[in-house]
Amino acid sequence: MKRVISAVAIFLAAAAWNGPALMAFCGFYVAKADTKLFNKASQVVLVRQGDRTVLTMANDFKGDPKEFAVVIPVPSVLQKEQIHIGEKALLDHLDAYSAPRLVEYFDEDPCQTALYDRLAPMAAAGGIAARQAQSAAREKSLGVTIEARYTVGEYDILILSAQQSTGLETWLRENGYRIPAGAANVLTSYVRQNLKFFVAKVNLKEQAKLGYAVLRPIQVAYESPKFMLPIRLGMVNADGPQELFVYALTQSGRVEATNYRTVKLPSDAEVPVYVKSRFPDFYKAMFARQVGKENMSAIFTEYAWDTSWCDPCAADPLSSDELRQLGVFWTADGGSGRRGGIPLPMPSRAAGVFMTRLHLRYDAEHFPEDLVFQETADRTNFQGRYVLRHAWTGQSSCDAAVRYRAELSNRHEREAQNLASLTGWNIMEIRRSMNVDAPAADLTPWWQRIWK
Repeated sequence: MKRVISAVAIFLAAAAWNGPALMAFCGFYVAKADTKLFNKASQVVLVRQGDRTVLTMANDFKGDPKEFAVVIPVPSVLQKEQIHIGEKALLDHLDAYSAPRLVEYFDEDPCQTALYDRLAPMAAAGGIAARQAQSAAREKSLGVTIEARYTVGEYDILILSAQQSTGLETWLRENGYRIPAGAANVLTSYVRQNLKFFVAKVNLKEQAKLGYAVLRPIQVAYESPKFMLPIRLGMVNADGPQELFVYALTQSGRVEATNYRTVKLPSDAEVPVYVKSRFPDFYKAMFARQVGKENMSAIFTEYAWDTSWCDPCAADPLSSDELRQLGVFWTADGGSGRRGGIPLPMPSRAAGVFMTRLHLRYDAEHFPEDLVFQETADRTNFQGRYVLRHAWTGQSSCDAAVRYRAELSNRHEREAQNLASLTGWNIMEIRRSMNVDAPAADLTPWWQRIWK
C-alpha cells in the first residue's frame, strides 16, 4: 500500500546594492548550520507577490519511490502548466545562502593606533492508473471528483474535489493510500473551505526514462488571497516533532506568521573559540533551547536579507536565473515568460527580491492551525550569526597591551556565559573545554584572583 509521508510539503502523509551604507556584519565566514543537521526536515519555498504564489516543496523521503505519495490542499483546480518539477540543487543553494553562520575575528596588536576590520569575501507513488478500475459510479457515491490528471516529469498527478471528508478518506484508502487515524477530522476543514486536493505519485517508468535517482521538488503556481501553508495533515501520522524550513521570496520585505509568534533567533553573541569545531552541536543545542523557551509555539526567523548581496556570505547569492526557476515573477528590467498563467519576467539581475528564512519545530499539540503569513515592508537585514574572537598573542608591552591582557580573562568568561545561556551546556564543562584557547587566568578560582 502506498504510504503518504508526513513531510510538511506533503500535508497529508541580482541588482547591485545602491542603498545607504549600513553597518557591516563582516568577519571571516567559517561554518554554517544547514538543514542537513536535522532529521525529518522539510523545505518549502514560497514566492509571493499580491495574490500570486509559487510553491516549491522538497521532501526528505527515504525509501522505495513506489511507496511515495503526496496530498496537498490547493485553492483551485490547477492546470498542467501550473505544475512544474524543480531542481533540488536550487533549494540546497538557498539553504546554504541563508543558513545561520559562524564567523571569526582576530584581535590585533593593541599597541597599534590604527584598527581595521578584516572583511570576509563577498564573496506521488505507484501512478494514477494503479486504481483506475475504480468506477465513476463509485467516485460519485463517495462525493469525489477527479477534476484533472497529468503526468509532469516523473510524477503522475491528480486534482481531486470532495463533498465530504469521509468520502475522500475512503477514496484515498481504496486507491492505495494508508490514511492514519484522525485524518478525516483535518480533511473536514479543507473540504469546508472548498479546497481541492493535489495528489502526486511517482511514475516509475518516467523516472527511469529521465534518469533521476532522487525525487525532485514539486512546484505549483496559483492565485489566492490566502498567504498560507497547510501543515496539519502532515502531523496526523507523524512520530514526533518535525522540522520545517520556509524560504519566503517577496518583493517588499520580511515575511512573518500572523497566527503564531515570529521571533528572531539570538544572534551576534560571542562564543568560545572551540565552538568552531563543534558548531553543528552548538547550533542544534541552541535551537532546541530557544524552542523550549517558547514552549515550542513560535516560528524563528533565521535570516532576512536582500538576495542581491550578503555579509558575510555562507554561499554566493542566488543568480537571477536561479530565482526565476524558483518562480520569482517580477523584475525591474523586463523580459517575459509564463508559469501557470502567471507572467514570469525573466531578469538579467536579481532586482527587488527579499528573502526570509523561517524555521519551526512543530507537532499537532503546539501547532494546531495551518500557518498563515503576511508580507511586511520591513527590509532590515538580519542573520543568525555567532562570533569567535581569537586572542592576540604578541609580545608587545605597551600600556594598551597590559590593559588588553588584564581584560582578556573577563572576555573569555563572558563567552563561556554566553555559550551556557544559549545552549544550556554546563558552565564548568565549557570552562574546561576553553582551557586550550583561553589563558590560565580564566580558570583561576575567584578568591585566588582577589588575593593576588
